[in-house]
Amino acid sequence: MAAIHITDIEAAINYWRDRNPSPDGITLAPELRALAEVYALMVYHREDEVSEVGFPAKAWAAWLEWYRTTPDTPCIAICSTSQGDDQCKGCGRSFDEVQHWPAMTPAEKRGTWRRITMEDSAWRFNKYAERAREAEHVWPDESAPDIPSTVGD
Repeated sequence: MAAIHITDIEAAINYWRDRNPSPDGITLAPELRALAEVYALMVYHREDEVSEVGFPAKAWAAWLEWYRTTPDTPCIAICSTSQGDDQCKGCGRSFDEVQHWPAMTPAEKRGTWRRITMEDSAWRFNKYAERAREAEHVWPDESAPDIPSTVGD
């Protein structure tokens, strides 16, 4: 069975804290309370992961709502598994993960996301991430360089 990592529980808690903040700094929204109970038990038992089987219904619903805000697939449309690689150079998923992605549960997908993020070897996390960071630093007036006109010279 797939497991949900504590960092995903934390991300869901933060999502709900932003979405439904406490009116008085003390009370928690029902979604937050449900997720906080799971989180507290994980911390108490020193567990990094919790099985999706037996997850409390209210906490599961809150976690799924957060999950729907995350990207569904790590694919960057450069799939080397179609060329025979066992692991995709673009997204970092294995051939089986790419093939079975539509049938995977949300917890299984998040487990795959965690693994490829921790490995940090796919192009999604280096070559293309670097290009995206570089593009963020371009100021609007720098996006079109001054090119001297040669028309009519």
